[in-house]
Amino acid sequence: MSQVKVPVVRNILEANERLAKANRTIFDQAGIFAVNLMSSPGAGKTSLLEKTIDGLGDRYRIAVIEGDIQSSYDAERIQRKGVQAVQINTDGACHLDGGMVLEAIEALDLDGLDLLVIENVGNLVCPAEFNLGEHHKVMILSVAEGDDKPLKYPLMFQTSSVLLVNKIDLLPYVDCDLEKIRQRAGQLNPRQQIFEVSCRGGAGLDAWYAWLETEIARVRVNRG
Repeated sequence: MSQVKVPVVRNILEANERLAKANRTIFDQAGIFAVNLMSSPGAGKTSLLEKTIDGLGDRYRIAVIEGDIQSSYDAERIQRKGVQAVQINTDGACHLDGGMVLEAIEALDLDGLDLLVIENVGNLVCPAEFNLGEHHKVMILSVAEGDDKPLKYPLMFQTSSVLLVNKIDLLPYVDCDLEKIRQRAGQLNPRQQIFEVSCRGGAGLDAWYAWLETEIARVRVNRG
């Protein structure tokens, strides 16, 4: 069984890589900075997007691709912020892939777009394995999930350029040690930037915005 499974998985990943490269070409040619945003369900992906739109939307044109197993609830939340949002329902699949994103891109107006955030399906396993053509993978970890997640889901931490530790306002009420998160994540990925934030209260978000602005400026030079 394993001898059959390995070539099948490899073929799926290779096919996805070709589609991801097509997506990346589109982003680079248009000068759009693309982020693949990942986390477990309830960690705060959509709340972070709403805060980011509030913080940067007056200076940059932002769009969102929303990935969910069912419903369009999150896309509707984003659309109420006045930005483009395209919903992808995976109908049970635990992650987005390059082909899904390529179809969603075709539904967006890319003219003058600065930032595209792809909100992946809530999952700490599968999304880390699939390249979508993004410039960076970004993950959110809620303090309510505990400080052991780098030990349990190492690939997600190894592949993400940025770790946002969210809901720090809950630290007095949960069993979570920020120093353990920093240490364990740092051992897996020493280059990963860590921002400790609260989407509810706004703490730490300015550092996240500054990182986005730097990356938007870097990619923007290709536009035109």
